[in-house]
Amino acid sequence: MSRGKENVTGVTEFLLLGITSDPEQRQVLFWLFLCMYLVTVAGNTLIILVIGSHPRLHTPMYFFLINLSFVDICFTTNLIPKLLVNHVAGTWTISYPHCLTQMYFLISFANLDTFLLAAMALDRYVAICKPLLYHTIITPQLCRGLTTLMWTCSGLISLVHTLLMNGLTFCSSAREILHFYCDAYLLMKIACSDTRVNQHMFLGAVVLFVAPCALIVVSYIRIATAVLRIPSALGRRKAFSTCSSHLSVVTLFYGTVLGVYIRPPKSFSVQDTVATVMYTVVTPMLNPFIYSLRNQDMKEAVGRLFSKGSKSS
Repeated sequence: MSRGKENVTGVTEFLLLGITSDPEQRQVLFWLFLCMYLVTVAGNTLIILVIGSHPRLHTPMYFFLINLSFVDICFTTNLIPKLLVNHVAGTWTISYPHCLTQMYFLISFANLDTFLLAAMALDRYVAICKPLLYHTIITPQLCRGLTTLMWTCSGLISLVHTLLMNGLTFCSSAREILHFYCDAYLLMKIACSDTRVNQHMFLGAVVLFVAPCALIVVSYIRIATAVLRIPSALGRRKAFSTCSSHLSVVTLFYGTVLGVYIRPPKSFSVQDTVATVMYTVVTPMLNPFIYSLRNQDMKEAVGRLFSKGSKSS
């Protein structure tokens, strides 16, 4: 109770401890994060341009992929520029309003990632298991409606989290965050006030976060069953090749996220901070390469885009 009587009105900023306190390591990390951020923005922008400029790719799967690429750009832009500015300025503080804003967009874009990956899995399920009904079920109207619903729900979920977090109080003696961004997981840990409502909401958010993963697993079980029924080995390879890129992205994303957040906040460590770099920075950076290198249609479209550009120059 004495902790709650500390100065709770003087906290106007938090201290982000980052990944390491070693100046030399921070210098290396600055250039590493800068390079990864530039590659992420360039790669995902290329995916958007390629799909947008090739009518052959104007299909539901690639419509969701455009949204995923845009979300990945926004996701990393919400986190990395602040980290880079902190390195240049030599200060590791973040203001209270900026912290909540960063948290809002982090939760929103993370939920969007899960919803979009689930929608893409559903698209692959219908394409492989119900091919004759594909164009009847997966219509442009359904895709636009699902996307609008996903963006709206993600924003509302994030808004509830942010409002609940804004209702907490933070003592002036406890403002250090063992991370390079404002994480709701860790903000609850350093709060002075009662966080039970936030913890219940966080548990519900975890369930909501895992639900799309369950949908993806069920979809791929049905897909695998359908593919194994195909008599020819060539037919099985062709059917599975349409899913391999998406399955790689899902494994990379959920594997790192669940590895960190499936445990209680008090067990969070520096190793977990390093692990979060995988899904906040590395995964958005690798997604364009996975989809362009493992997808024949994308490889051909990228090649045509560059050859068209070289001819025009």
